[in-house]
Amino acid sequence: MADFQPLSASQLADSYDAVIIGSGGTGLSAAIQATELGLKVAVLEKETALGGNTNRASSGMNAAETNVQLHHGVIDNVADFFHETYKDGGKLNDKDMLGYFVYHSAPAIDWLADHGIKLDDITITGGMSKKRTHRPASMAPIGGFLVKSLLRVIAEEKIPVFNETKVTKLSQAEDGRVNGVEVEANGTKKHIAAKAVILATGGFGASKDYMKRFRPDLLDYKTTNQPGATGDGLKLGEQVGAELMQMNLIQVHPTVQQDNPHVYLIGEAVRGEGAILINGEGKRFVNELNTRKIVSNAITALPEHSAYLILDQGIRDHVKAVEFYDQVGLVVHGDTIEDLAKKIKVDSANLQATVATWNEAVKNQKDTEFNRTTGMDRGIEKPGFFAIHIAPAIHYTMGGLHINTKTQVLDGNGDVIKGLFAAGEVAGGLHGNNRVGGNSIAETIIFGRQAGQQVTLYTQSLN
Repeated sequence: MADFQPLSASQLADSYDAVIIGSGGTGLSAAIQATELGLKVAVLEKETALGGNTNRASSGMNAAETNVQLHHGVIDNVADFFHETYKDGGKLNDKDMLGYFVYHSAPAIDWLADHGIKLDDITITGGMSKKRTHRPASMAPIGGFLVKSLLRVIAEEKIPVFNETKVTKLSQAEDGRVNGVEVEANGTKKHIAAKAVILATGGFGASKDYMKRFRPDLLDYKTTNQPGATGDGLKLGEQVGAELMQMNLIQVHPTVQQDNPHVYLIGEAVRGEGAILINGEGKRFVNELNTRKIVSNAITALPEHSAYLILDQGIRDHVKAVEFYDQVGLVVHGDTIEDLAKKIKVDSANLQATVATWNEAVKNQKDTEFNRTTGMDRGIEKPGFFAIHIAPAIHYTMGGLHINTKTQVLDGNGDVIKGLFAAGEVAGGLHGNNRVGGNSIAETIIFGRQAGQQVTLYTQSLN
């Protein structure tokens, strides 16, 4: 964000009530919440840029029973949100974490709105039966919008954020409680005392070390993650005896454009607003809004291991991110379906028949081929016509540090490591074996706020 200037490490104080490691949605939410409850906090970020992986999120933030849904005529139920997420996660989700998450999703939307961060539009993602993916009315990608908006609040509240400041170690008192951090910045080392530390460092989707340890089969996959997603919080936690859980559960995102050195995730909202997937023969091969795991496996099973997203101007009008994808050269244009087929070298008659069958399915609200029931608000009829070449890539790490609903980090015996909290993608358990699109942004705000609240209670108990 151009107008927010992080501080240099030379301005670090010697002590804080709480040190928050990571400047994505989780870290920024935790910092705002803790500050508003009276704590003196600092946010430390190892990269130059702020925002971490949150910057790359494009679909939205899931929540149920919100006023925003009612304004759009969507009557939802928190219990449905719970059961669908539990089913989509292969029933491997930590039920307590999931319960806390779904019941605190609507208040999180309200909390953002209280800070002038309004998510007034809704869409749908795979595995959900209702439109519960909240996003800004401008339909801008959620991630950049959220980071920029949270940094505005951070600036207003004068919360210190330091970049290019890497935490190398957690310090502990004799009784084992975490009481500070060792940092490295500009080649110098410094110890900062803190009553508590929040790990908000994100996942390990860009860590070859952790992949080698837990999922060697994915070593050659590209990743949608920013280069800093190397599992630093897991390393820091492991040093003080934290338990890692479900580390083998890694989500591969089905729709990633990876023909260029820079990998671009094509957000689920593109399918949520009506796009279809076709194989090398120009035919559909899957319910495009099934879970990410199922859709990714279906693409990998194709002879070409890749597919094309097909959409029209009507769909494009509802997903502003497509403008960005086009700007960076990822979108193939066609005046007609026939023209588009030629450009992407698929059988023209097949593609025309596929689109015609799909438009009929949308008209009748019945997809006899693949039983798709969502993302059918509009067909593919309005010129121009567009295609984006995609294939699966490592996207999200469901496993991580074992925490409880209070975001307290647990050791191998299930005991709380006092003074250490974690939230967001660094923590495991919430998503089971498949994260639903729109749930990670919700997790950053819901559990970021919870970490801010729990750290406040913890530090008060020390006084």
